Amino acid sequence: MRELFDATIERLFTDLATPAYVLGCEGGEWPAELWAAIDDSGFTFAGVSEALGGAEASWADMYGMVRAAGRFTVPAPLGEALLGNWLLSQAGLEGRAGSLSVAVNTVLVLEADRVSGIAHAVPWGRNVDAIVAVASTLSGAPSVVLLQRNTASEVTLALNVAGEPRDDLSFTDAQVLAQAPLPAGLDARVLELGGAMLRAAQTAGALHALLDMTANYARERQQFGKAIGSFQAIQQQLAVFAEQAAAAGIAAEAAFAESTDGLAGLTIAAAKVSTGEAASVGAGIAHSVHGAIGFTEEYPLHLLTRRLWAWRSEFGSASLWSQRLGEQICQAGSEAYWPLLTSHSQQPLTRLASNPA
Repeated sequence: MRELFDATIERLFTDLATPAYVLGCEGGEWPAELWAAIDDSGFTFAGVSEALGGAEASWADMYGMVRAAGRFTVPAPLGEALLGNWLLSQAGLEGRAGSLSVAVNTVLVLEADRVSGIAHAVPWGRNVDAIVAVASTLSGAPSVVLLQRNTASEVTLALNVAGEPRDDLSFTDAQVLAQAPLPAGLDARVLELGGAMLRAAQTAGALHALLDMTANYARERQQFGKAIGSFQAIQQQLAVFAEQAAAAGIAAEAAFAESTDGLAGLTIAAAKVSTGEAASVGAGIAHSVHGAIGFTEEYPLHLLTRRLWAWRSEFGSASLWSQRLGEQICQAGSEAYWPLLTSHSQQPLTRLASNPA
């Protein structure tokens, strides 16, 4: 299944998600043509169970799609739609066609079938038809809710450093489209954990695209009569970059592969730390090798580096996830350290107060 997904999405993004198209969408312009193609393909239903109309693909099957979205700097919430529909399916609710996002940093209260509160930094919040969130209830049990975006009483527009919409949506007694109790075994911060996994894969994809761009430039750029890639200092920087990109890719793919019955908390945390650090190192080396041309708007380098800078902190920074990993290991103690490493797939992480946006 993964091979089919990967081949199809690669063709779609190669044709539509060109650098010029991506640049034209910055600042909040909705990619109508690109999203129509994604929606028509049915990719957003990949993680929905067959009983509810989906392909029942595993996260391992969907890794290539999310990674490709990062490599092509896709200006649309493909990953968010995959995550939102997966959670709806886990809760026994039908998947949602059309544009869909998730709300992670929320203060939402569900009473009967109405929601009040605020959802911060919703990816493409101004554009999507609906959002998936986890709301608290009067009984204290969290619920999965599907909200129509146009029921928001107020939308505060904002952009991340890459020009991607990250909007605040306020709701006042808004009617929900669907609701269900959060399934047993899933933490109330499941969307934060899933979002971190998505950003890890997107970062891994963007890093590999950036490495290819930088290596090609080093082969072509002439200085002192020969390619700058022949200089030892440049070769050493590219070697460090390649090492970081490889480590990030392995960590991100492991997070998807180990997320079987639920989300592999410890592995996702490690992937977010690894990809966040790699993003910082890789973007710095890329701009160093490119020199002045890397800072021009005409050259597409910034499409990748600005997203790396934005994604490394979304859904929790490397520092936050490092802290959670450290607390989990310390709480386990020395005797449980090795079992924690070898059977950690579905281990819950210590929950800390944070702003994941």
